[in-house]
Amino acid sequence: MEVAFKGLVIAVCGVLAVLGNPVIRAFLRRIDPPRPSSEPTLLDAGTKLPGGRWIGVLERVGTYVCLVAGFPAGLAFILGVKGLGRYPELRNGDDPRLGELFIIGTFASMLWAAGFAGVALGVIRLW
Repeated sequence: MEVAFKGLVIAVCGVLAVLGNPVIRAFLRRIDPPRPSSEPTLLDAGTKLPGGRWIGVLERVGTYVCLVAGFPAGLAFILGVKGLGRYPELRNGDDPRLGELFIIGTFASMLWAAGFAGVALGVIRLW
């Protein structure tokens, strides 16, 4: 029974960690100050960095799994792959703010997943 409960906690927190896109997008909308229409907003970055939603989902899965499995060094791998994968777009882009938007979105996404990993580990340890 105890193993089933732990598995359920890990599964539920994992699903909540992965489904963070609406919360993260709401956070980005809230912190992004109004800009002239020529400057991109945090949410406009998705048009210049396509695939961001799927990358974010995979990033949160990787973050959650690494932390729950006790492999925090895997976070460096996730950040490295994501940064190297986006480097050409960030480097060649005509908008200097794009890098800032990329970093804010990445950290918000990883913190969301890390929070649920912490909840899962905390509940399991208390049980």
